[in-house]
Amino acid sequence: MFELLGTSVDIGVWQFLAILLLVFALFLILAGIFTAYFGSGKSRTIGVALLVVGLVVGVLVGYLYHLGDFGNGSEKHLGTLLLEAFLVIVAAVIGALIAIGIFLVAIMKS
Repeated sequence: MFELLGTSVDIGVWQFLAILLLVFALFLILAGIFTAYFGSGKSRTIGVALLVVGLVVGVLVGYLYHLGDFGNGSEKHLGTLLLEAFLVIVAAVIGALIAIGIFLVAIMKS
């Protein structure tokens, strides 16, 4: 589907859902750590709950992905999925930063 660094990246529906859930789990883990560390009382409890749910979702998605053959005829490994998820996050952050930068330049020039 995509040409990236000289390799073809074919993302199907199952890979898309797996990446979506892995990114969801990652950000739940990050939000849980942040909330558990800086929160107090109920906030700390909510942070721990977010952390646990993020870990469970991440491990479960990784395990289910590892069990199934979602490669559409070619074996796709969990490491490949994690690399694709990481590249999706990096691309989203870079795109968001560029858009914010353009927005700030436009606002400051007017």
